[in-house]
Amino acid sequence: MTVSPITVPQANPGAGYRALQAEIDAAVARALGSGWYILGAEGRGFEAEFAAWLGTAHAVGCANGTDALALALRGLGIGPGCAVATVSHTAVATVAAIEMAGAVPVLIDIDPAHFTMDPGELAAVLANPPAGLPPIRAAIPVHLYGQAADLDAILPLCARHGVAVVEDCAQAHGATLGGRRLGTLSEVACFSLYPTKNLGALGDGGVIATADTALAERLAALRQYGWRRHYISDEIGVNSRLDELQAAILRAKLPHLDACNLRRGAIAARYDAALAATRLAPPARRPDATHVFHQYVVRAPDRGAAQEALRARGIGTGVHYPVPVHLQPAYAGRVALGPAACHVTERAAAEVLSLPMYPELQDAQVAQVCEAIGRL
Repeated sequence: MTVSPITVPQANPGAGYRALQAEIDAAVARALGSGWYILGAEGRGFEAEFAAWLGTAHAVGCANGTDALALALRGLGIGPGCAVATVSHTAVATVAAIEMAGAVPVLIDIDPAHFTMDPGELAAVLANPPAGLPPIRAAIPVHLYGQAADLDAILPLCARHGVAVVEDCAQAHGATLGGRRLGTLSEVACFSLYPTKNLGALGDGGVIATADTALAERLAALRQYGWRRHYISDEIGVNSRLDELQAAILRAKLPHLDACNLRRGAIAARYDAALAATRLAPPARRPDATHVFHQYVVRAPDRGAAQEALRARGIGTGVHYPVPVHLQPAYAGRVALGPAACHVTERAAAEVLSLPMYPELQDAQVAQVCEAIGRL
């Protein structure tokens, strides 16, 4: 059987570079010419510009999004002797970060419409934690695929139980809830800057956002060996610094982020229309929220057949994520689950399918995807 070449890939970070090549190349040249490559003017500039764009007081760059979460937990004093509630339907980084901080994860099921943390199950777990767990001191709701978790329910619930909330915004740069950008609704929030993110570096990177000056200062120390004075560790820290080249690239890309998110929304609207005549439903949108479509995810009960049909027409797809964290070999049988045992998560993992989504998709490519999904 002849396999058609993929003419519309599911993701294409190289297209993002080419779209801004002159600006990115100039930023790289500026950083290289500075002679300062770690924690310099580019990093400080990006932190200030990102915080201003987000609408908060402070941003602290670090090496990647996983480190951002682990540092945020440590900054809040959460580590050994603590449990942290999050979801199993996420990139494994969320759970890995909890263990990096020395805490114990407990995994909550998702709501089937939005694929984000089920507040009802979180309430049950906070009221009656699984046996053998240390106290639950934090929750990490994941704003998945580009839209908000149900913070309207999660934030007051956690406040009643004295549980800190760390927003995982790795897929939600620019998304809002109630007119406020995600990442400003809790004490601290974490963003990945991986190349395929809505705001992506050309390598690894992460950033932590907070309005708390003391917390920001502690995070800045923790990311570099616990130094507040050069070469003097006031507490045990790590080496997790956003390098100057990536910071310069991010500064070039940040002014274009809102326009890129609008383009993602326009592509999503065309996909919505194409799906109207099929048995597949468009992604659900949470009321009073804006979705920035890091991924455009549908549920396909016969996912393999749908993928093959799209591939036959040159359309690439992805699966985010095929195996829930609690079923992966490194975690299976040893992580605590909520009372629903992540059954909704397991069903979603068998059906989710990500269509091509990045702002550089050309109108002709979008039309090609729409024609192909209209035949599903």
